[in-house]
Formats: sequence, structure tokens, C-alpha cells
Amino acid sequence: MKKAFPAFMLFILVAAVPACHFHLDLLGPDKLQEKVLVPSKAKDKILVIEVEGVITSSGGPGLLSREKNPVARVTERLDAARLDKSVKAVILKLDTPGGEVTASDIIHHEITRFKKETGRPVVSMMMGTAASGGYYIAMAGDYVIAHPSTVTGSIGVISIFPDFHLLMSKFGVQVNVIKSGQAKDSGSPFRAMTDEEKDLFQAIINDYYARFLEIVTANRGKKMSGDEIRGLADGRVFTAGQALKAGLIDKTGYFEAASRKALELAGINSAKIVTYTYDPGGKTNVYAGMLKAPATPDEGYLESLLPRLRSGFYYLWLPEPGKR
Repeated sequence: MKKAFPAFMLFILVAAVPACHFHLDLLGPDKLQEKVLVPSKAKDKILVIEVEGVITSSGGPGLLSREKNPVARVTERLDAARLDKSVKAVILKLDTPGGEVTASDIIHHEITRFKKETGRPVVSMMMGTAASGGYYIAMAGDYVIAHPSTVTGSIGVISIFPDFHLLMSKFGVQVNVIKSGQAKDSGSPFRAMTDEEKDLFQAIINDYYARFLEIVTANRGKKMSGDEIRGLADGRVFTAGQALKAGLIDKTGYFEAASRKALELAGINSAKIVTYTYDPGGKTNVYAGMLKAPATPDEGYLESLLPRLRSGFYYLWLPEPGKR
């Protein structure tokens, strides 16, 4: 009696011979497919686009997935929506603590460009967390709704520079640096940062912070003064109720509130709720998440987040470990 060939051995063989001229597709069709989340007899559609986990322009969620990084993922779906005239509105479903400054800004820009080119409305729907870069992206929406238990806000910029030089000195480890200019190794983890370097990085932070304030003011300026916005933009987070009272969002509610608003802004009475996915079998309703990355500062949040942080500047809610 022949023994069955283990499936994991087949995977190892395929991975070990990348130069062979054959194709074994373990990931399914290499194209986005439409998945109906809420059926309707109407021909019109409302598209749900998800922004989940840390916002970055690099990498992806995993080896066995065709999904791309958040910037590419959102842009890809907006491009597909442009071609589908039956998509009358977009609901941006946000569950993210934020992420890279540039990645957040690109997504905001792409959503704004989509609205301008198509004339179709976008409703920002905040789920568990839509903080910092998540709030920044939400500002591209025509209307901002937060789930009653959402944590949002954290308007501000952060950059982290580890310093290992004291630890290295205990083990007698030295790093020799040859550089073309005095500031070339600014932010190096192998030595203490000088006051001049701190001022240099603070100036960069200030520029990015000013950009954040501009984005918020463009969306909330009719409901809040510039001084009111700056008074709330110290990095603190807000509950949905607090954000509503402060004027940072338009409404608290659930997904059905977002869909009703999308219908209203699109000027239609009914529509099916759809999404675009590479795995239509894995999407069963509007709350079926696409990614597994934690978006709130629960157990395992920092442990999963820190390996993804690179040197750079972030619109990111980054609670200090041990202080919730």
C-alpha cells in the first residue's frame, strides 16, 4: 500500500525550485472579484474599502495572499471602482492605529482624487480604532461616522530613535562611522543624539504636524475653528462620543448608518453593498475583516507592531508599553 505524499512536502518542493518552468497557483485567481455583502435587487452598488492594521507602503499581509500593502490595496480598489459605473458611493471602513506619514498621505490623496474625478461620495466609517493616520485618512471622506465604541483622534506625529550605545559599551562594542558631513548619521542608534540633531528632527516633525492640521481643517473647518482644532491636536485619543462633542466627527452609529448616508449622498434609494477581494469565499458580511493585524492596543499590539516599524516619521498612535 502506497503512502500518501504529504501536502507540506509538495509546498517545500515548489518553493525550492523557483527556476522551474511550471506554474502552480496556490492563491486563487490573480484578479479582484466582486463579493456581495448585503444583497439588493437594485443595480446600483456601494463599495466597501477596508483600511486595516498599520498603514504602510511596503510589504503585505502574508506569503499565501495576493493582497498588497494598504496603499496599493486601496488604490487598486479605487481604480476598479472608477471602471464600474454602477458603484455610486464608497464606504471607507477604517480600523487602524495609523502608520507611515507618506503612506497615510497617499491614501488620503487617492481618495480625494477619486472623488474629484468621479463625483462619487465617500463615507468614512470608523470601527474599533481610527487614530492618527487613520483619522488623517478619514478626513478624505464627505461624512465621518464612528462606531459608538471607536477610539479616534491622536492628531500628531511621532518618530522613534532607539539608542543602544550604553548597552553596547557594557559589552565593549564600538561602531566606527566615517561620514561625509556632521549630520550624516543623525538618529543613529549607536550614539546619543545631540541637541542640534533633536532640533533638526523636531523641525521635520513640525512640518508634518502642520500638514496634518491642514488636512483636518479642510474637513472640519466648517464646524471648528483653527484654534479649536489645534487645542485638540496634542496627540490625545478620544472616544466616539467625545469626538462627536468636540466636532471631530459627524455622527456616531453602526454600519447601517454609514450605508444610509452613502445612499443619501449618492442620491439613490437602494443599492447592494459590495467589496472587491481576492478571496470571495472569505468575505461573508460587512464585518468580515480582510486582515489579521491587530488594530487596537490590546495584548500583543506592540509586539506585533514594533517589528513593522522602520526609521521614519509616523502618524501613529503608539501607547507606551504598560500604560493603557
